[in-house]
Amino acid sequence: MPDTVSLGLVQMAMSTDRDANLARAKELVRECAAEGAQVVCLPELFLSPYFCKTESTEPFGWAEPIPGPTTEALEPLAKELDVVIVASLFEKRARGLYHNTAAVIDGPHGYAGKYRKMHIPDDPLYYEKYYFAPGDLGFKSWRTTRGDLGVLVCWDQWYPEAARATALQGADVLFYPTAIGWHPSEKDSHGDAQREAWITIQRSHAVANGVYVVAVNRTGFEPVTLDDPDAEREGRGIQFWGSSFIVGPDGQILSQLGEEDEGVLVVEADLGAIDEQRHGWPFLRDRRVDAYGDIGQRYGS
Repeated sequence: MPDTVSLGLVQMAMSTDRDANLARAKELVRECAAEGAQVVCLPELFLSPYFCKTESTEPFGWAEPIPGPTTEALEPLAKELDVVIVASLFEKRARGLYHNTAAVIDGPHGYAGKYRKMHIPDDPLYYEKYYFAPGDLGFKSWRTTRGDLGVLVCWDQWYPEAARATALQGADVLFYPTAIGWHPSEKDSHGDAQREAWITIQRSHAVANGVYVVAVNRTGFEPVTLDDPDAEREGRGIQFWGSSFIVGPDGQILSQLGEEDEGVLVVEADLGAIDEQRHGWPFLRDRRVDAYGDIGQRYGS
């Protein structure tokens, strides 16, 4: 396995043109690779605006099998650039059964597998339970040509159990493709605290597990309904806060994009730092695996 890996992410705003979003994503993957990235992660559901702001049957027509058309479109790019691509897609598993799924494409080896989002939110403007069944593939890490990589998706990032379970599968890096932002009406009162909580919880996953963490968000304002010309001025939608970042195993932010930036971020990760961190803070050694039975309960015992 490599001693270092260059981690890349893409932060972008999505249009209503799915083909244009795919083309833009490919362009930014190329830009990432040109800057040295060996693994590139795209934002959650990057082919479209975040459609879970409402409950509508129309987006079901956008879902696809995995592997399928989008993984097939990305495989030649991954092979050409010799990069691993993490692509978050709307999976159609069967008629009437859908998942929020991330595919892993391992350079010249092609499609490596998928992770289905385990934690599904149901909040104002985040009506994901209408669209997605919970994942049933478990927490996964892939031994790729670029290292041992784990993938989780958005709402998963708030759960220490998910990060721990993925790290225990051998992941040296946790990728979180994400779509998260502000309700404009709450930004002044809660915005800073919400964004900082999002950053803090992912830094904590890095520290608790001694791994690198790559958090990948979209940016831009998206209205609840597309035919609302006053939506942004009057705050009817989500202001995605961007701020994508990469964290080292000591929890320090190594690099971060701004709230409104469209572009890429690349960080060379020294995997030896994982050994150093775990030697100093041996959390995996000192875990009381005999005492955690109650964590399988909803609450209490």
